[in-house]
Amino acid sequence: MKIKYAAFVFLSLFIGFAFPALSHAAVEVTIHRTLTLEETPVDTAMSAGGKYIFVLTDKGKVLVYTPDGNLSDTIAVDKSIDSIKAGPREEMLFLVSSKKKTVQVAVLDFVQEINTSGSPFKGAADAPVIIALFTDFQCPYCARILPLLEQVLEKNKGKVKLVFKNFPLNTHQFARKAATAALAAGKQGKFWEFHDRLFQNYNRLNDQVVQEQAKQLGLDMQKLEKDMKDPQISQVINQDMQDGAKAGVRGTPTIYVNGSLLRDTNLEGFQAAIDKELEKRGKK
Repeated sequence: MKIKYAAFVFLSLFIGFAFPALSHAAVEVTIHRTLTLEETPVDTAMSAGGKYIFVLTDKGKVLVYTPDGNLSDTIAVDKSIDSIKAGPREEMLFLVSSKKKTVQVAVLDFVQEINTSGSPFKGAADAPVIIALFTDFQCPYCARILPLLEQVLEKNKGKVKLVFKNFPLNTHQFARKAATAALAAGKQGKFWEFHDRLFQNYNRLNDQVVQEQAKQLGLDMQKLEKDMKDPQISQVINQDMQDGAKAGVRGTPTIYVNGSLLRDTNLEGFQAAIDKELEKRGKK
């Protein structure tokens, strides 16, 4: 017992010398924003990516706010829901009812307003369904999805408009230059032909490959080089990237069908999303 007691005393003295009493730092509080509601708030949560603030009210609603305090949408939920939790993904929310002893997993479909005006497209110009494709010329997954997109267009002639949106990733060093070259080729009426050739060579893109493909297409090389330096083309790419970032694009390919994110990127997934939009508009 004495040995144990001595060891305890020694350890206590050691801890006392090695770790002096911690002082508490002052905490300064700044109220960043105040949300004023017409209903009583019950619980709050922030989405995984920080893009949305969810506020559960006593009236059976979840108010969806943007970080700048603007009310984005209102979701009606069961009045027994008394708490909410954010899911691991941006669009997932857990609705908890302690009264019913249930947890509902809600998948939210945030419909984005994506500007497609002036962007290269395939299909009918006035199609009721717009597929916005954010893509990168050095992305292998973007290259592989091209045949599927052609199937979708073929199966939905007159009903679908496929719109190309640039989203060159920082990890792909030549992606932005390839996008610039494709838009410059578009000024000679060869965007899609050049687009296809770039993707056929996605894993070896460089200046030489771009020139080779341009010559094979019979492009005016002097005009191409001049147009590639046009600041308007750079602005188009920048705007596409801003549109993508605003919509929540993080990787490529990312696809929206009339503003709704497409999660099942197979033929069945495309068709289900297209049919849903056609039914909404009484076009099916």
